Amino acid sequence: MRIVRPEVYVGPTRGCGRGVFAARAYAPGERIEVCPVIVCGEAEASALLDRTELHNYYFAWGEGDGGCAIALGFGSLYNHSYRPNADHVRNFQDGTIAITACRPIDTGEEITINYMGAIDCREPVWFETREKEEAVIPPLRR
Repeated sequence: MRIVRPEVYVGPTRGCGRGVFAARAYAPGERIEVCPVIVCGEAEASALLDRTELHNYYFAWGEGDGGCAIALGFGSLYNHSYRPNADHVRNFQDGTIAITACRPIDTGEEITINYMGAIDCREPVWFETREKEEAVIPPLRR
């Protein structure tokens, strides 16, 4: 696997500490980053990570989401949105997470993903979201 540096940067963001921002414009379907992951194992690892600050930075991993993984690159720093401008796809075989634009992203815009999986998923997350009304937004139309 060849790792290419993405054209993104980390900066402060409203209400979330920091986030990942586009250093250039991205078109829908354009790959932003492929993040290698460190697989941390099964439920026991998740239980241990849940007692640390890493609780907010790992992805469910493996068939049935029984394990967990920390994404390298900027992967674990993308913030959640119910109106994401990017999608993330976990590849268990390759040990990567691909981040791809799902709508146009302007230079300087924060890149967000839906932590619950599909970009139009409205399942509640385990933390308070920035925009209270997000939980009742109708699904995106494609």
